[in-house]
Amino acid sequence: GPVPALRGVDLALHPGEITALMGRNGAGKSTLLGSLVGLHAPASGSVRVGGRTPHRTRPAELIREVGLVPQDPRDLLYGESVAAECAAADTDAGAAAGTCRALVERLLPGIADDAHPRDLSEGQRLTLALAVVLTARPPLLLLDEPTRGLDYAAKARLVEILRGLAAEDHAVLLATHDVELAAELAHRTVILAEGEIVADGPTAEVVVSSPTFAPQVAKVLAPGPWLTVHQVAEALDA
Repeated sequence: GPVPALRGVDLALHPGEITALMGRNGAGKSTLLGSLVGLHAPASGSVRVGGRTPHRTRPAELIREVGLVPQDPRDLLYGESVAAECAAADTDAGAAAGTCRALVERLLPGIADDAHPRDLSEGQRLTLALAVVLTARPPLLLLDEPTRGLDYAAKARLVEILRGLAAEDHAVLLATHDVELAAELAHRTVILAEGEIVADGPTAEVVVSSPTFAPQVAKVLAPGPWLTVHQVAEALDA
């Protein structure tokens, strides 16, 4: 419609860095992620991912540069079984047979080949979708509200997975309302408001600058420097 979803956004993402993209509903987070995978063509300005213009790049080429795990992983899953999903992912990515299945087993062992994606838990579906995206080994990984519907155990597993990917030099951008996740995981936090970036910097600085985005630990222990329970435990042990 007539309202620009994003205006004057200037954002560069770097290998090995996990960036949290935060903002209220309608701020433009999903539109920004969609622009990075070619779902939206900018009316002005430019978008570059690995030197390519996403909306002008063939999907078969783009998946080797950037992958998006959507808010609902079921939007990415259409096979009748885990094995079928993995076989299709290998074919789409031009990867060796068994590549996606090996990733699923590495990320979350024990998911049966014959299980239907709709019968998996939220955490298992997210893991399967993540493996499908990672089969093409894209340097840039995007996740839209990845902790929605996850229990604490699945969320902890996701944190471990994303840290591992960053250690392997993937750039990770996750759009989230989960301030605790951002505090625990993100090196950098970007805040969008009405389509514009209003804050961009180290997570420890950005999230405490606004009560809306500060985690509970920071609110309770202000003006102390702690954002997470783990940080508080370390401080008590020191």
